[in-house]
Amino acid sequence: MSSTRDTKEPTNSSEDHPSTAALPKGVVLGPDGKPCRTCTPFASWKAMMASDKPSSPSTISTPSTSPTRSTSTSATSFAAEEPPSDCPPDVAQLGRSTWTLLHALTASYPTSPSPTTQTSALTFVTTLSQLYPCWHCAGDFRAWMSRPGNAPRVKSRAEFGQWMCEAHNEVNRKLGKDEFDCGKWEERWRTGWKDGRCD
Repeated sequence: MSSTRDTKEPTNSSEDHPSTAALPKGVVLGPDGKPCRTCTPFASWKAMMASDKPSSPSTISTPSTSPTRSTSTSATSFAAEEPPSDCPPDVAQLGRSTWTLLHALTASYPTSPSPTTQTSALTFVTTLSQLYPCWHCAGDFRAWMSRPGNAPRVKSRAEFGQWMCEAHNEVNRKLGKDEFDCGKWEERWRTGWKDGRCD
């Protein structure tokens, strides 16, 4: 979701993380100090695995008290190369799949949900922010939701869809991507475009 974390600001000092100095650009380390496959763009993962340097996952064992990336490069700079369809997803593939699910969920959400359905939606979003496979993306999402005005809004389909679009645009801004016109979220995710191309 982005590179901002809800943990202490990371350091890139080779003194703090001697094994990270030789990692390829874009590799993200997990809380255990080892490369995080679902947090790293595929091209960076592939470069790390092809490297003969002592930075392969099997040799990185220094625990990390301050999880970090080897650089601050965003995943978008590696978007040209993706993992084969039968391999674990990288950070970009995981993000696209997740946004598809989330927008489809809001599109099928009731126009006037019961209190039980509202509670389920809140629980789902909260749980997702805890269990999302890219740990720093999950932390970004939790941090964004905790800011004033960003708590999930689930009292209606219109409200939930608008909120989800705002959450997605927050990630788009952090990744340097264009923002989506949230006034068109239903057309994009529920009814299909007015020009008929989805029919």
